[in-house]
Amino acid sequence: MLSLVVPIYKSEANLPRLFRELEEFADRLPDTLEVVFVVDGSPDASLDILQSHLATWTLNAQLVELSRNFGSFAAIAAGLREATGEYLAVAAADLQEPLDLIVEFHRLLHSGEADVVFGYRTARADPWWSRILSQAFWDLYRRFVVPDMPKGGVDVFGCTRGVRDHLLELKEINTNLIALLLWLGFRRRFVPYQRRPRVEGQSGWTFGRKLRYALDSVFSFTDLPIRVLLLLGVIGIVFAVVAGATVFIAWSSGRVPVLGYTPLMLVITFFGGLTALGLGIVGQYLWLSLQNARNRPNFIVRDAWSFHHTPRARESKSLPR
Repeated sequence: MLSLVVPIYKSEANLPRLFRELEEFADRLPDTLEVVFVVDGSPDASLDILQSHLATWTLNAQLVELSRNFGSFAAIAAGLREATGEYLAVAAADLQEPLDLIVEFHRLLHSGEADVVFGYRTARADPWWSRILSQAFWDLYRRFVVPDMPKGGVDVFGCTRGVRDHLLELKEINTNLIALLLWLGFRRRFVPYQRRPRVEGQSGWTFGRKLRYALDSVFSFTDLPIRVLLLLGVIGIVFAVVAGATVFIAWSSGRVPVLGYTPLMLVITFFGGLTALGLGIVGQYLWLSLQNARNRPNFIVRDAWSFHHTPRARESKSLPR
C-alpha cells in the first residue's frame, strides 16, 4: 500500500479538485492507496469539509487534526507517523506538483531501485522575482550548505517505511525535512518535473514563512555563518592593525597634521555593525540549541479519524490519543 500525506492549510478552495484528482490517481496506481490528510491548524472550513466528504469517499483515508498551526514540515511528519503503507509519499493540496510524479515515486520504490525519491523542479509557474530569489537561494544552499540538494529545491518526496522510521527518530525543531532526508543517506533517485500554476485559493507560503524556512535550513545544517564571521573578524583585526600602524607612522613623520573624524566614525560604524551581526548569528544558533534542549514535540495531534473501505459500508472511527 502507498500512503500519500497531504498537509492542509487554507485549502478549502482546493479540496473539490483535490478529491477528483486523487480518485483518478488511485485508478492509475497498481497498489492500494491510503490518503492521510493533516489539517495544520487551518482557520477555514477545511476540517469540516474533509470530515463530511471522507465519511462517504471511495478511498481509504485518515484525517489528522493538529492542535494549532505548526508548519508544513511538522504536518508532514505527523502524517508520516500515522501512515500505515509500506511506501509513503507527500503531495501538496494545491496540486502544483502533479500526481503523476507520485506514480513514478511508487514505481521506483516498489521496484527496489531506491529507498527515497525526490521530485525536483525544472520549471515553475511563479512570478519572475520569486523565481530569481528562489534560484539564487538554492544555488548558494547547494554550494555552501547541502551539496546533494537538487537545483531548484525539493517540495515532494517518497520513501520506504524504513526510511520513514529513521526520519521520525530525528527530533529536531525548526529544521528542513528534505535536508534531513539527504543527511540520512540511503539509495536515492531524483525525478524532474515542471511545477504547475496555482488554480484555486491563495498560498499560505508567505514571504515571512519563506524567510524563516531559509534561515532554519541554513542554521540547522552548517556552521558556515560562524566561520564567515570569524574570517571577517580576522580580516578586520589585520586591517585595523595595518591601518593603525600606517596612521601612526604618518602622524610621527608630520604627514598627517590633523586626524580626520570621518574615517574614525566609518570604522566605528563598520565594526559596530559587524559586532551586531555576530551577536545575531550566535544568538540564532543559541536559540536553535535552546529549542532542541527543551525537547518539545514538533506537533500535537488534537484528534484523528480513520476511514476504511469495507464490503458493506465505510467505517469512521475516532482513534484514541
